[in-house]
Amino acid sequence: MLPACHIQGRLEAGTDEAGRGCLAGPVYAAAVILPDSFSHPWLNDSKQLSEARRYKLRPIIEEQAIAWAIGICEAEEIDRINILNASILAMHRALDGLKVRPGAVIVDGNRFKPYGELPWETMVKGDGRFANIAAASVLAKTYRDDRMKELAKVHPQYGWDVNKGYPTKAHRKAIAELGPTEEHRMSFRLLDTQLTLDI
Repeated sequence: MLPACHIQGRLEAGTDEAGRGCLAGPVYAAAVILPDSFSHPWLNDSKQLSEARRYKLRPIIEEQAIAWAIGICEAEEIDRINILNASILAMHRALDGLKVRPGAVIVDGNRFKPYGELPWETMVKGDGRFANIAAASVLAKTYRDDRMKELAKVHPQYGWDVNKGYPTKAHRKAIAELGPTEEHRMSFRLLDTQLTLDI
């Protein structure tokens, strides 16, 4: 089982994002502070878990966490400031939402920006190494999936209830046939165009 955090004895927030590689919809992030004693045999990188397990873990995380919060950056913001900056901003917003101020932050991946005066450290593959980051990955993923299912009711032709906005063939086919919506990230390559040679 994953250790609850990187350094025990401090209020350490783990943070992660979901939806960075999507063509449509917002990017979500979560921040989670777990007690040092927390453990759960299922908890891992959310991408390694079935959807059913992610949703079963969510209330366990929310009930047992010292604090947790969600941050969001919408598609329009992603287009304006780029996906990397938007992912970090969503993480900062999640940290802003914590009801308990952490003493330090650990971040999945290798890019972050200072958050106030708090010490922070990036952790490559951190969502598979520390429970607080893994918990953040589960919350970010499930809350984003919920949002994409709601958006799918408004734009059912794009299959967001299934593909969650990721660049599947069916999603790109729908964009080619119907055009993009206001939820699409216009700064992304929405169509997988192929080079053709005129002879």
